Amino acid sequence: MEKALEVSGLSISFGGLKAVSNMSLTVNKGEIVALIGPNGAGKTTFFNCVTGLYRPNSGTVRLNHPERGEIDLKGLAPHVITSLGLARTFQNIRLFSKMTVLENVMMGMHSRTKAGIFTALTGSRYARAEEQRIVDESYELLEFLNLQKLYKANAKSLPYGDQRRLEIARALAAAPLVLLLDEPAAGMNPHETLELKELVRQIRDRFKLSVLLIEHDMSMVMSLSDRVYVMEYGSPIADGKPADVSRDPAVIKAYLGEEYNA
Repeated sequence: MEKALEVSGLSISFGGLKAVSNMSLTVNKGEIVALIGPNGAGKTTFFNCVTGLYRPNSGTVRLNHPERGEIDLKGLAPHVITSLGLARTFQNIRLFSKMTVLENVMMGMHSRTKAGIFTALTGSRYARAEEQRIVDESYELLEFLNLQKLYKANAKSLPYGDQRRLEIARALAAAPLVLLLDEPAAGMNPHETLELKELVRQIRDRFKLSVLLIEHDMSMVMSLSDRVYVMEYGSPIADGKPADVSRDPAVIKAYLGEEYNA
């Protein structure tokens, strides 16, 4: 299969403590891949390295861009990485709480705008047309995520599950090639988790992208993912098909528990 994202030998240390050590991972085009592990395993730190929030000490992060070919993302600023096709959500929701739902999604499109500051200030026809395009496309994303009736609402006033959906909508506004979801089901009830699982599939199919997610809900992981990677103490300990990973003795001992049944 053609690779969408390839991370090789990624490591980062903080004050002599190795948070991620020699972690490698591949997401192929059209795949949904999960990254699991116990709390403190280094999963979010890994995401932060891949998306430019942290600069790893070693390793490579390569994105397969349809127009520019293979791009090494290591060392690039987060907004540059987003503009190249790697967007993410956060474990702790990071919405623009004082903005409306629609404005939050519009902010996600900043990397795709073409009108310069002078053009925008002069109110040219091009700038007005682009602004309307951004509004229209943002509203379409809200419709897809069933948030369109809330477009005028303040983001912080939304119920928790809708805030999660809004964060996904904002990430999709950047038109990513690979979407990274950091514990998207955290805090959701079983019904909301089932809806989220179906939503992730719909996102993959509609937008023709790949998904890499961190998730603790093992039922969701095992029924949604094409492949699973497992971390412990910052290092990889297993990877493969969900059924194979769930039977791996090292995974059972480190994370899933002796009583786990996939």
